[in-house]
Amino acid sequence: MLDLEKLYSESAKIMKASVIRELLKLTRVPGIISFAGGLPAPETFPTEKIKEITSTVIDREGPLMMQYGPTEGSPGLKEELIKYIKNDVTDYDFKQENFLITTASQQALDLLGKAFINPGDTIVVGLPSYLGALQAFNAYRTRFIGIPVDNDGMVPEILEKNLGELKAAGKPLPKFIYTIPDFQNPAGITYTYERRKAILEIAYKYDIPVIEDSPYRELRYTGEKVESMLSMDKKGYVIAMFTFSKTMIPGFRLGWVVAKNPEIIQKLVIIKQGVDLCTPPFTQAIATEFLKRGYLETQVKANVAFYKQKQRAMLNCLDQYMPKLEGLSWTKPEGGMFLWLTLPKGMNADEMLYQAVEEKVAYVIGSAFFCNGEGKNTMRINFSYPTLENIDVGIKKLARVISEFAEKNKEKAAH
Repeated sequence: MLDLEKLYSESAKIMKASVIRELLKLTRVPGIISFAGGLPAPETFPTEKIKEITSTVIDREGPLMMQYGPTEGSPGLKEELIKYIKNDVTDYDFKQENFLITTASQQALDLLGKAFINPGDTIVVGLPSYLGALQAFNAYRTRFIGIPVDNDGMVPEILEKNLGELKAAGKPLPKFIYTIPDFQNPAGITYTYERRKAILEIAYKYDIPVIEDSPYRELRYTGEKVESMLSMDKKGYVIAMFTFSKTMIPGFRLGWVVAKNPEIIQKLVIIKQGVDLCTPPFTQAIATEFLKRGYLETQVKANVAFYKQKQRAMLNCLDQYMPKLEGLSWTKPEGGMFLWLTLPKGMNADEMLYQAVEEKVAYVIGSAFFCNGEGKNTMRINFSYPTLENIDVGIKKLARVISEFAEKNKEKAAH
């Protein structure tokens, strides 16, 4: 038998399966209500529009969209994205060289890891932070510096303290600061303007780029939009990532990276050439026509109205059904797809999951989102995918599981 362990690279040896992907297998039990995934609702997919556009585009440019394309991405799609981003960043004249089309934003994370991280380098992430990013960056044998995230975003005072100590000790500074400022995955919180500004000022001071991951920015249900870090950045330090997965179709696997410094994009293009040559021109052509016809704006409005109902339903159910336990709390996101539930200290959401699955309800354990192994009394709950009925039934079940688990904890402590 071939000794594969002897042959695998050091990077391959430290790679672990996604906790969420593994949990989704556990939740395939018949009748289970899952709050575990981060899936868009299939009801939002613009099936008829895509069917119509696909036929039109094939008739018009079939051979071209079925051929290899440029690594940078389709010029037509980039032109539409330049127009689209003007809704958000009004004071900068973007060019095609500022954009790279990627095979969704997960590929962008991997490309950024390849571009910046050497084994042993440090990067800054939130506590908690997106599991897919931790997984992508971990593949390059990075060391994480976790900075707490509260209801206003990453805490700049702690970030500054960590960086100041590294500099004073003569140690290398982190390669970048990774953030999800709008409706953060997993916590659902939104960085305030003041926090974004403070983090940018720290980045300028210590000469560290900032990655702004924005998969949910357009899915706002309440409150006022906060200026993006890409828009606020006047020195070319921000690398912004976007995706169509939450606003159009996840199956297209289409995303894009934007940087005001075109050198960053050019380096990512070279790296992408060795990964997949190009993002599929076929789906890019369909997406281009979708944008040209103004369908994306309509789609986003419909998605916001649809998910807003679910967000309100989940928050109402939590208020109605959750036991009154000291230390039990949850975030109240203004948008996105998730909220974050914190159990009383001493309760372990990792252990409780098995009891929850027995009761036919599932969530994602919060500890998976902590680079330092903390957060065992937390969980992420998704409201975009389950039906309104399942939200009601599922939260009722989860509340019962939490109540029973809390009682068991009391009994254990008594003994």
